[in-house]
Amino acid sequence: MATRWGIVSTGKIAHDFTTALATLPNTEHQAVAVAARDVSRAEKFAQLHNISKHYGNYEALAKDTNVEIVYIGVQNPQHLEVAKLMLENGKHVLCEKPLTLNVKQSTDLINFAKKKGLFLMEAIWSRCFPLYERVKKEIQEGTIGDVKQIVASFGFRMPDVERLNKKTLGGGTVLDLGVYTIQLAQFIFDGEHPVSIKASGFLNNDGVDQSMSAIMLYSNNRTATLMTHAFVTLPNEAHIIGTKGIIKIPQFWCPVKVELPSGTVEHPLPVGPHEFNFLNSAGLRFEAMEARVCLKAGLKESPKISHAESLRIAEIEDELRRQLGVVYPQD
Repeated sequence: MATRWGIVSTGKIAHDFTTALATLPNTEHQAVAVAARDVSRAEKFAQLHNISKHYGNYEALAKDTNVEIVYIGVQNPQHLEVAKLMLENGKHVLCEKPLTLNVKQSTDLINFAKKKGLFLMEAIWSRCFPLYERVKKEIQEGTIGDVKQIVASFGFRMPDVERLNKKTLGGGTVLDLGVYTIQLAQFIFDGEHPVSIKASGFLNNDGVDQSMSAIMLYSNNRTATLMTHAFVTLPNEAHIIGTKGIIKIPQFWCPVKVELPSGTVEHPLPVGPHEFNFLNSAGLRFEAMEARVCLKAGLKESPKISHAESLRIAEIEDELRRQLGVVYPQD
């Protein structure tokens, strides 16, 4: 039986996720309902994506008994409230990153999901790309020796993007872009807590970070150097540097190729039925596939993005924001 998805929000990322879902067999994945606070937007979205039901509020979708799991693509400050609403009504949840605004909220949400006995996963889609496993295999085989340094940058010129610039929207590069650099370091270093974190950057007039440069020290003298920016386009690639060689990952947050010492490995993406808004968004299919695998196995969390991993990433994000001086009302 197909996994029956409810789509919460009709924004750009929700469009891309639903389009990516359509690249998978409909015997395995079906979008059966969509909700937005503006019913006309929900209706338009449903027509475009051939979804049978649309709602003008989230509560109605939460109570739709045909929906098995929801994809939450609302703005950051609403993640906790909307995810809890869905869980309260018996829905499994795949929630866009960041899971919530801080570790306090994430702990609350994870505990609530556990109490309800339901699946909850932070949609860090990077972790579900097949090439991530290829990179980990290369490291485990010792091809590049002992990994001592990770360098990852993620930034675009986006000075006018509201979600990035407004505190009321949970803005800042740490939560919007930094999560991808953080998760990569945590992936390579097996979820270890950094020994120390040192960060700097600058804030806009609304008090959210427009750039972040961080050095994270791990055990055995291993280091991750991470950068984000909203005023300039950075190289947007990652280098994993070992004592014997280097792995380069272009577009490391959604990779379709990696450059290994033995040569380049590629994993192309399918074409969707509609245009995507963001780079390589067809790869959102992989997190949907992971959610289905977990549900069929009766799991309440994904081994690829475990609850413990989401909390560790949130802890690092909180510390980066603390050092930069970014404080949300929810903190």
